[in-house]
Amino acid sequence: MADIEGTCDERFEAVRDALAASLDKDDVGASAAVYVDGEPVVDLWGGYVDEERTRPWERDTITGVWSTTKTMTALCALVLADRGALDLDAPVARYWPEFAAAGKEGVLVRHVLGHTSGLSTWTKPVEFDQLYDWPAVTGMLAEQAPTSEPGTVGAYHAVTQGYLIGEVVRRVTGRGLGRFFAEEVAGPLGADFHIGLAAEHDHRVAPIIPAKTRAPELEARGPGNPPVPAEAANTEAWRRADIPSASGFGNARSVAAVQSVLASGGEARGVRLLSAAGCERVLEEQFSGEDQVLGAQIQYGMGYALRGRTCSWGGWGGSVVLVDLDQRMVVSYVMNRMLEEGPMGDDRGLGIVMAAYGGL
Repeated sequence: MADIEGTCDERFEAVRDALAASLDKDDVGASAAVYVDGEPVVDLWGGYVDEERTRPWERDTITGVWSTTKTMTALCALVLADRGALDLDAPVARYWPEFAAAGKEGVLVRHVLGHTSGLSTWTKPVEFDQLYDWPAVTGMLAEQAPTSEPGTVGAYHAVTQGYLIGEVVRRVTGRGLGRFFAEEVAGPLGADFHIGLAAEHDHRVAPIIPAKTRAPELEARGPGNPPVPAEAANTEAWRRADIPSASGFGNARSVAAVQSVLASGGEARGVRLLSAAGCERVLEEQFSGEDQVLGAQIQYGMGYALRGRTCSWGGWGGSVVLVDLDQRMVVSYVMNRMLEEGPMGDDRGLGIVMAAYGGL
C-alpha cells in the first residue's frame, strides 16, 4: 500500500485508506483534506510530483486544479454580495455598462454564476493564447449576443464564467479577481491557493499529467472554443495567468481551507468573511435539468453544483471539493494525474468524499 504522509483524526482513517488505494491504482501524486467546523481533521498527501516517480509529493506541493478554481471565484462574488458591494440579482451591465450590447441587458450576475447567461463560450473563434489577453476576451464577451434567453438554459461556462465574474469584480473593486482573492480571501485565511502564481512558488508545482484517453462523450463534443490543451497548465504563462475559471494552483489542504469558511457559517479559524445568511445564498437554485454542454443532469446554485444542502464542483481530470453546510464539513481532493472517464470526471474524488462521510 502507498505511503501516506500527514495527519488524520482517527474517525477519518477511511480517508487515508481511500487515498492510499487511489495512489496504488490510478494516481501518481495526490492530497486529501477534510475540515469540520473550520478546522482540519484530515490533511494527507502521498505519491510523487513527477510521472517518473523520482520526487515525492511534499506537504507544500501544489498543482493546477482547473475548474475547482471556479469555487474560489464564486466565493469572491458571495463575499462581495454579503458586503453589499455586489447585487447578485442585478444586471451585469450595472457594473459593466458595455456588457449591455447585443441584447444582454437582462443578463443578471446570478445567471453567470448559475451557467444560464447564454454565454457559455465565445461565438467568434478564439485562439488559446488570447486567454492571456483580458481586455480582448472580455471585450468579445461584452459585444456578443447571448445564445439563449438568460436564465433559461443550463450550459456550462467552462472558461467564460471566470472572465465574466472576474470583470464584474474588477469593476466593483478596482482589482483583478486573482488579486482580490489573494488579499481578501486566501490571505486572511492563510490558504496556499493562488490564481496567478508568483514565480517564487514554481519549485513547488507538480506538473499536470494529461489523460492518455478521452471519454467517448467528450470526444463526440470535440474541442471547445478555444481548445485548451492540458499541457498548458505546465507553462509559465499559465501559472502567471489570471484565468478565474481554471488557472488556480493549490492542494487539498488549501482548497478545503478556503471553502471551510462557507461550510462554517462564514467564519473559520477566527476569520469571518461572510455572514451566515451570506453563506446560505450559495444554495439558491439557478437551474435544474440537463446541462447542454456537459450532457448531464445537474442543479446549479450560486457558482456551485447543488445536492440537498451540499455544494460542490471539480476540475478537469479529477480534482474536487464538496461543502456540506449542515455537517459544517469540507472534503477536497487534488492530484496531478488527469483521468477523463466521462463529462463529470472520474470516481477518485468521490471515493475520498464517501470515506469522509463514513467518518461522521
